[in-house]
Amino acid sequence: MRRFSFAALLAEAANAHQGWGRQWRNPEPKRSYDIVVVGAGGHGLATAYYLASVHGITNVAVLEKGWLGGGNTGRNTTIIRSNYLYDESAGIYEHAVKLWEGLSQELNYNVMFSQRGVMMLAHNQHDVQSLKRHIYANRLNGVDNEWLTPEQAKDFCPPLNISPDLRYPVIGAALQRRGGVARHDAVAWGYARAADARGVDIIQNCEVTGLRRGPNGAISGVETTRGFIGARRVGVVAAGHTSVIMSMADVRMPIESYPLQALVSEPVKPVFPCVVMSNAVHAYISQSDKGELVIGAGTDQYTSYSQQGGLHITTHTLDAILELFPQFSRMRMLRNWGGIVDVTPDRSPIIGKTPIEGLYVNCGWGTGGFKATPGSGHVFAHTLATGEPHKINAPFTLDRFYTGRLIDEAAAAAVAH
Repeated sequence: MRRFSFAALLAEAANAHQGWGRQWRNPEPKRSYDIVVVGAGGHGLATAYYLASVHGITNVAVLEKGWLGGGNTGRNTTIIRSNYLYDESAGIYEHAVKLWEGLSQELNYNVMFSQRGVMMLAHNQHDVQSLKRHIYANRLNGVDNEWLTPEQAKDFCPPLNISPDLRYPVIGAALQRRGGVARHDAVAWGYARAADARGVDIIQNCEVTGLRRGPNGAISGVETTRGFIGARRVGVVAAGHTSVIMSMADVRMPIESYPLQALVSEPVKPVFPCVVMSNAVHAYISQSDKGELVIGAGTDQYTSYSQQGGLHITTHTLDAILELFPQFSRMRMLRNWGGIVDVTPDRSPIIGKTPIEGLYVNCGWGTGGFKATPGSGHVFAHTLATGEPHKINAPFTLDRFYTGRLIDEAAAAAVAH
């Protein structure tokens, strides 16, 4: 019988992920590319795919310090929706949902996109007013969203407890039927395979250690652990590491990073038909195709010196889940994890140019990153290919922090972060 230390098991898992990449070309980096994308997560790989498929630019390298999809793409709760309040946000997330709807067919790879509906619960009059405001704004933007009574909410999601005796009783809900979930790592693999087939180089175990600039101050390439790689343009799409990479070019980003926790239960037969989110009791939950209950917790808002770390956040989330779904009280939790989310002052992303010629950035998605993956990659590819923003991402440039034209989606997550 083989015996492993925990560290050895992690190393074996990492090798398995890296080995998956050997199903396609495993190129050595060239001396120079037209475009280098830093970060082989969902957004970076989507960007590379659309550069090749839409803009015909194939002399592209995607650099990843670990293995593809090994960052936040593999550490999220897989929720997809477009029911955001402001016009700009509705535009980019609805663009993403429309791409999601045909993504498996386009990539010829099953990303397991399931439009099972996303339901947001109201527990007080403020929730009712806020959610109805979202519904009306969504309808004006052509985004589906509808109001449900408590009885209609329970019909849509039978495990939901709508007893009036709850600490926070359910008094209504907003439902986006086109929302749902997808398989997070499959999205990365699908984009990677399709980009690779079009000639894009995906280079794993290649960490960016510096950004080199030419005599005129423009970006001329990137320093990496595998040598210098020249590039006319560099796009940074590295959630949780954006500030570190941008500081290599002396660019300070208006973002802060927070840990964000999630967990899954043991797998069971299908029992939960949709996605449910609640702000007042802070909980969101769905069931994966493998049968696990996927539960999202909140961000760690401060540094904890407790030996338990942020365990109290997970505990509070599970307490909230059991209030709404008491039938899960005997479910065992299988594992939990944390990712790092980059958050801007207005809780909306940054997609566009930086003050350095040839250097572009896509960051600050907070909890909205996974659902935006196809739309983000599509518009960022346009920006890198043309040097100008797509009309959908034009409002999300760095300039808004100078002009004050913020897109304040602080409540868009429908939970308290």
